[in-house]
Amino acid sequence: MSDHHTFVELIRDRVARTPDREALLLLPDSDERGRPSPVSYGALDSAARELAGWLQARGALGERVLLMHTSRRQFAVSFLACLYAGAIAVPAPPTGGGRHHAMRVAGIVKDVAPCATFTDAALAPDVSRLLAGCGHGSVPCLAADAVPARSPWRMPELSADTVAYLQYTSGSTGAPRGVVVTHGNLLANLRSIAHALDTGPGERIGGWLPFHHDMGLVGQLLLPLSLGGTSVLLSPEAFLKRPARWLEAIGRYEVAVSGAPDFAYELCVRRVPEEEAGRLDLSGWRTAVTGGEPVSASTARAFTERFAPAGLRPGALTPCYGLAEATLLVAAQRTGEPFTVRRVDGAALERDLLREPRPGRPERGLVACGRPAGSEVRIVDPESLRALPEGEVGEIWVRGTGVAGGYWRDRAATAEVFEAVTGDGEGGFLRTGDLGALVEGRLHVTGRLKDVIIVAGRNVYPQDLEHAVQRIGSMFGPGTAFAVPGERERVVLVQELRTHRRYGLDLPGLTADVERCLAEEFEVAVDGVLLVRPGTIRRTTSGKVERAATRRLFLSGEIRPLHQRLGKELVPAATGRRSGAAARAR
Repeated sequence: MSDHHTFVELIRDRVARTPDREALLLLPDSDERGRPSPVSYGALDSAARELAGWLQARGALGERVLLMHTSRRQFAVSFLACLYAGAIAVPAPPTGGGRHHAMRVAGIVKDVAPCATFTDAALAPDVSRLLAGCGHGSVPCLAADAVPARSPWRMPELSADTVAYLQYTSGSTGAPRGVVVTHGNLLANLRSIAHALDTGPGERIGGWLPFHHDMGLVGQLLLPLSLGGTSVLLSPEAFLKRPARWLEAIGRYEVAVSGAPDFAYELCVRRVPEEEAGRLDLSGWRTAVTGGEPVSASTARAFTERFAPAGLRPGALTPCYGLAEATLLVAAQRTGEPFTVRRVDGAALERDLLREPRPGRPERGLVACGRPAGSEVRIVDPESLRALPEGEVGEIWVRGTGVAGGYWRDRAATAEVFEAVTGDGEGGFLRTGDLGALVEGRLHVTGRLKDVIIVAGRNVYPQDLEHAVQRIGSMFGPGTAFAVPGERERVVLVQELRTHRRYGLDLPGLTADVERCLAEEFEVAVDGVLLVRPGTIRRTTSGKVERAATRRLFLSGEIRPLHQRLGKELVPAATGRRSGAAARAR
């Protein structure tokens, strides 16, 4: 990888060396729905060159091309075609939650002004209507596997500084931000990932994560291709419908490296019973990456215990930390290192201090996400910008060749996020917006800077509140906690119940259980509890809770709860009337 300057050079080298090797292995959603479909490096390269020739004939060099595919094969072809043509690939979610999805895609389209959109034949009519609805109906919307390709492809002039793709982050649907990833950024991060996860040539790596998410795109498609290995791919729908399908695929198709966010491991524990787990073969799963959201020590322990009878290695679970602004990976537990959980005093952590737990006092377990991988990591006081010593909590700052150069056509945000300077004058850092600490060189992530709730001068981490409520009983699913500002911050919890029915449940009693739990465990008097149906809480494409988006829904009165208990100060906000608190929050 070190001998190449662009991803195109790298993949063309892999094609030349092993044209008949499987580049992709596309798995059916079930054993009854077909057989695995292999795609060789030669076939993938040929299809990409044909589509790239079509793009070049239409002057797509340096232009943006929107990719909206559910077909895993066609996405890979379209993505490579963009890079082969010198165009900028823009992955976008092909399907989603109605108005929320349409608004997100519309924001991306308006930001990039694509010269074309590639999609699947079945999706083309819906995508065309979506483009027309956001004022871009003139943009060609094409089923990529049906594009007439009669124009010859020629290698464009590319360099490490050439933009390869834009990775849109899971932010506000009205103003999404596209991270500008160059070929140099991509290759640097792929080298870091390969070293950190100890991956070698020809390995099978894959999973089910969507390709418009950085962990799916870089970690499960581009990483195995960069190594001359095989990307073994299952659809996200197949996993969500039956989580065991993911684990079966890992054993059946000898996948060495696969990963997902914490919620996926928790879902496997909950929905794969012990007798089914015992029939799996996970002995070849060397590296089970967990990242994309805070890594839960309890989830890791439960997953390891549940699937140990299937041959899961004790050290397989590998915590990592990364973000799209750094292409993907920032830090990772190295192969062979133990899964480490540091127990700390909960009250001290609320004051941004790591202290040993005290008997009889609340404590919290922090999972070590390993050492920095190919980049510098500093912990910085977000107010004074002073670099902090080991053991102190601050904002995580990152610097390195794998860090992207900025956001697409957003100079102000780029300067704020990507060009940070420490108090002693060191520049070129990425401000992640995440809080953490370095202990013995290992990164421990404690929460989001903007998600922290201040209660009576204490920093309260919303994920702590959310996890505590889930432990009350099996009725409680995902939840999200946030603060509504006013004369004091008011804590609100939107909590999904694992049911759609309203009747026959003691909803006031469940609400009281939530309030009692948070009062006893955290001394937090919650000002609002909304019990809602499954699927109400906004999530990113990787399944991570979007607290800010759910908070906006609450403030605009768009949440329709099964039951709610609100303090009188919150009633105007929850009913969509802009109280002073609601107005200030916006």
